[in-house]
Amino acid sequence: MKRRTDAPQDRYYMVGLMFFILGLGTLLPWNFFMTASLYFQRRLETNESSNGTEVVRKEYYFNNWMTLLSQLPLLLFTLLNSFLYPRISEAIRIAGSLVFILLLFILTAVLVKVPMEEDCFFSVTMATIWFINSFGAVLQGSLFGLVGMLPQKYSSIFMSGQGLAGTFAAIAMLIAIGSKTDHETAALGYFITPCVGTLLTLFSYLVLPRLGFAQYYLKKSSTYEADTTDELLKGKLWLHKQLFTIIWVMAFCVTFVFTVTLSVFPAITVDVKTTSEGENWESYFISVCCFLIFNINDWLGRTITTKIRWPSKESRLFPVLVISRVGFIPLLMFCNVQSRNYLPVLFEHDAAFSVIMVFFSLSSGYFVCLSMSYAPQLVEPKDAETAGALMTFFLALGLSIGAALSFPLRKLI
Repeated sequence: MKRRTDAPQDRYYMVGLMFFILGLGTLLPWNFFMTASLYFQRRLETNESSNGTEVVRKEYYFNNWMTLLSQLPLLLFTLLNSFLYPRISEAIRIAGSLVFILLLFILTAVLVKVPMEEDCFFSVTMATIWFINSFGAVLQGSLFGLVGMLPQKYSSIFMSGQGLAGTFAAIAMLIAIGSKTDHETAALGYFITPCVGTLLTLFSYLVLPRLGFAQYYLKKSSTYEADTTDELLKGKLWLHKQLFTIIWVMAFCVTFVFTVTLSVFPAITVDVKTTSEGENWESYFISVCCFLIFNINDWLGRTITTKIRWPSKESRLFPVLVISRVGFIPLLMFCNVQSRNYLPVLFEHDAAFSVIMVFFSLSSGYFVCLSMSYAPQLVEPKDAETAGALMTFFLALGLSIGAALSFPLRKLI
């Protein structure tokens, strides 16, 4: 979208900052639950006595179920949000979702101090993950539609904020691990952090309409929506079909990128074991080499798109490069994932795993951000918000397919 010559200035780049924080807030729930896998696994480690003598550890497959139950509601509610957003005001969708996410985070923090039987704790955690990602889907879809009304660079800024959410969560976990407090107190501090982050996100959304630059671009969105609500409700499916014929390449690209990414991260990468000796490094290894490396480079890949946009949206090379990322799946499966039954370990050293993770995450962030920012440019300005919401559905579709594939891929190892 070209910037109008009569548009006001984004003073002190405040609108960019607000969308960066909003992007950060949309992925805080997913990243804080994902990065806390060590905490959840510790609470779910249990030994069951069989025949009075044999001791068997019950396997919950927490990371696989967490990934799947995060992405299925994301897919479902993104689809519902895409078709029904004219029925519910933007303020209720965004502010309401943030309030419920905050309440669910508070519940998770409280449960840190509540003793629970493992099966019960697993069930409550999975239900929390389901609901928190349901509200997150509505939030993300609404904000993607909103940022699609602004110049393209704001979409990149928004997604850069999303990329930083993972880094934020990984650093918070490292601080929790490195603290001298007991596990419960460290976990409590860890889950209080996203509560503060969600409050900051809510504040940023409430401030946004008061900024002249945002008012200029977003008011035409509300005017268009008010004038055409009946039309959207009656012909929503036809409109989406029309837009899909225009943006289908970008929809395919964002779906494929996340299918590859979620098929191995974190369900497989979190089970990679260090070959270096030293108890201290072992406790930090996954937080650093899996989560921190992934999230820093994913954020870097998204941020690069504010300066570099190659290949262009018309280039046939773009989907080819996206498809080539499928090679990361076997590369990561051949790392030192434990335990394993079938495949050999080809990349045993920590450095090999780290290098693969760098390129894996850098390419993920870069191609996702390009796909999401290119799509609204391919349609008329009045359809940019709908195109952004539609692309969010395909983003969620890729996440869900990848989460489902993580089960058989983990079994193959």
